[in-house]
Amino acid sequence: VDNSQRVQGPSRTPRLRLKPKAPRIGFVDGAWWPHGDDLGAELPDLLAVLSVRLGHVERVLYRLSDWRPAPRKIDTGGGPVKLDGYERQPISTISLQGPGFRRLDLLVVAVHADASDAHATMMRAAHPSDQTHVDRLLGIEPRVRISLDRASVAQQRWESMILKPRRAFPNTHPVTAPEEQDAGDIVRDRI
Repeated sequence: VDNSQRVQGPSRTPRLRLKPKAPRIGFVDGAWWPHGDDLGAELPDLLAVLSVRLGHVERVLYRLSDWRPAPRKIDTGGGPVKLDGYERQPISTISLQGPGFRRLDLLVVAVHADASDAHATMMRAAHPSDQTHVDRLLGIEPRVRISLDRASVAQQRWESMILKPRRAFPNTHPVTAPEEQDAGDIVRDRI
């Protein structure tokens, strides 16, 4: 192979453990412990290593709140990779999609995790017969998950209320934008 055609290897070896290549078992195919929370900076090294298993990764799905804002696409030298962030993506996971519907789902270990805890979690997630749910792999109890989900929903509602313009009620005068109102206007509107 000509040197110009070789895929660039990782500049920093990713901390990654994968289940053996076999029929899928469990919720994840392995675990990844990134060095930072900048997905655009962390992915090129991970994708270089995973290209052996998946081929060219075409798309990465991630949970928006798990990462700093990421670009919509990155170019890893082997072609563009689309990055799709969703709040409905399971917490602390990423999904990588390659050609022909090939896919890997990885548990993402917290950046600041203790090294021994991170290693144990990664080894458990990569065990060939592991079928443990993501929450259990991360040590999240079911009642804590419910609380976290409720907090996430409340945060999303709060953000959507802030971003939506205020509407006037029928048969009343139009409401001005909150930044145009002063305390006296708010009190008069309520009287």
